[in-house]
Amino acid sequence: MSDAKTRRLRDSARGPGTLISEGCKIEGLLTGSGNFMINGEIDGECNIDGSITLARSGYFKGLMKATSVIVAGTVDGDIVAEGRVEISETAKITGTVSGEAIAVAAGAVVEGVMKTTGRQNPHEFVAKRKDDSGSD
Repeated sequence: MSDAKTRRLRDSARGPGTLISEGCKIEGLLTGSGNFMINGEIDGECNIDGSITLARSGYFKGLMKATSVIVAGTVDGDIVAEGRVEISETAKITGTVSGEAIAVAAGAVVEGVMKTTGRQNPHEFVAKRKDDSGSD
């Protein structure tokens, strides 16, 4: 099995990113490129050429479009990713999730439809760690 199948998407996110801090609320259209970390609240639509990480404290209402998406917070709307979507155990999603491959951790709540746009065969997701403390 290749390393790409065993590593989580969040482990490969590198470089400086755009941070939307807890307590910050943005309404409207969010666009850009690179890595985005959302700890605050977004009410609107986003179209990101890069990755979006919605942290545990993050809330997103609307349409989220990006190259790849990691969800640990709450989404009330649809997620459209060109690549992979990872849904952690603390995530709560109400809406449609689509991506090339979708990984859902035990404990996550998804109320809606999940659609994979990639290959027909199932893709195995192997969690490297049991927690987010950084230890293996």
